[in-house]
Amino acid sequence: MSKHYSISDIVATLGGQVIGDGDTLIKRVSSLNNAKPGDLCFVNDSKYQKELDACNASAYVLRAHDAKLTSSPSIIVDNPSVYFAKVAVLFNPEPKLIAGIAQSAVIDDSAIIPATCSIAEHVVIGANVVLGEHVIIASGCVIENDVSIADHTRLEPHVTIKHHCVIGPNCHLFPGVVIGADGFGYAEEAGRWIKIPQIGRVVIHADVDVGANTTIDRGALDDTVIEQGVKLDNLIQIGHNCVIGAHTVIAGCVGVAGSAKIGRHCKIGGAAMILGHLKVADHVTISPGSMITRSLLKAETYTALMPFQTHQAWLKTATKIRHLDDMATKIKQLETALALLKSSL
Repeated sequence: MSKHYSISDIVATLGGQVIGDGDTLIKRVSSLNNAKPGDLCFVNDSKYQKELDACNASAYVLRAHDAKLTSSPSIIVDNPSVYFAKVAVLFNPEPKLIAGIAQSAVIDDSAIIPATCSIAEHVVIGANVVLGEHVIIASGCVIENDVSIADHTRLEPHVTIKHHCVIGPNCHLFPGVVIGADGFGYAEEAGRWIKIPQIGRVVIHADVDVGANTTIDRGALDDTVIEQGVKLDNLIQIGHNCVIGAHTVIAGCVGVAGSAKIGRHCKIGGAAMILGHLKVADHVTISPGSMITRSLLKAETYTALMPFQTHQAWLKTATKIRHLDDMATKIKQLETALALLKSSL
């Protein structure tokens, strides 16, 4: 981060209100705990007062009602977290890659690749692939036949896009992503599993991020669809024929089984599991580690967790859970007996 900005420069670019010396120079963004002079930090909540008091940053991003937490120069905004992200992009722009095709890339003659694209070393591009303008394909990627990738989409190293899939504009696929592998589809015959051909596609709309080593399976018949603005973390499995609604965010290690339909603007915590063929309404939040076994048709926060215990305590809890039906029956019997006793007095 060799370029410096005054906080007035930052506000002129990104908006906000300056309190204090607008000429204060900022060299980088930082956390409260590790900040040094020349750094800019954000404070999203007054509960961080202790950390702020010990912080050595030159300036802060705050909400208006938190402006009195510090006497240092500040930028006042409505949402410090979002503003801080924009400042981080300002100080850390994506490196500009030179358009062109590396000599070691293997590209079918039928592929359409505009001159504005950047194709790195050891990329393989199959027949009838169509790339939009300013697409970036990093080293080691494999793009199979009949794939379409729209403008300004970026593939990090070793991404695999299987045949006939469609990737929209302004998407970002991180290392190791696999789009369009076969869904887990088998039919049982005489004790053996017969593979069902997976003939659908994966269709990814605009502005989607897909984290490292995440896999999105192609549909068995219909397409697997990832709608606009979806953000997927690392190590996520999206099964065949799923639909992930626009602007939903899913944290790492989540598994979504085949044909599940996730609504728009949902938030799914890490390591949650969603069973197949379920429907999740718009604006649903699912807590980390939850196992969702039925459709969620109302916009609420859903949690399906047990507090952790020592193993011996967990065994006792599990034993009691197995007897809940018996316990409920006995309680009803006692309530009935008690009611009869009261009526006879």
